[in-house]
Amino acid sequence: MITEDLSLPTTCPESKQPFHPREYRNALGRFATGVSVVTTHHHGRTHGMTANAFVSVSLDPPLVLLSLDNRSQMHQILPATGVFGVSVLAEGQEAISNHFAGRAVDGLEIQFVTRRNVPVLEGAVAYFVARVVNTHEAGDHTLYIGHVEHFESSDGRPLLFFAGDYEQIRRRKTSRRRQNSAPARHAASKT
Repeated sequence: MITEDLSLPTTCPESKQPFHPREYRNALGRFATGVSVVTTHHHGRTHGMTANAFVSVSLDPPLVLLSLDNRSQMHQILPATGVFGVSVLAEGQEAISNHFAGRAVDGLEIQFVTRRNVPVLEGAVAYFVARVVNTHEAGDHTLYIGHVEHFESSDGRPLLFFAGDYEQIRRRKTSRRRQNSAPARHAASKT
């Protein structure tokens, strides 16, 4: 597990004001994200890590982006394999997230399924298999651009991460906003 001292301030070069890494991380944590596990197969073993830095880049061509810490084991392995799976975790898969974040979970049994010869996690709400097509160094991380070769999804609810903790989607029984906005979209498409 990667650790760093986020309590010590540094100086922000442009403003000469102290830059507090812990406060910065806390501010970033206000952006709710899904939780995914990135997997690949290397030298006969499945490797995985929890990541919430996974985003769509393009629909045509279908591209996704992973941001990996340069000190992570996945960053060392992925250039050799050139292919990765992303499992978007479902509600109730917190233990799996913790396991792949380096926090041991006693008695946890991990079940993988294979898509295009890449392991992904059983029970996830979506799977993506992508081939690395480009990388970009970005500070203490590397951005991996992947061309999606396979995907699938289900109607399950995703696991969310917000302000350092797991969250769930809370849906209203009837979405008034959805009902009111549907005619407007339909009318707008006619003009």
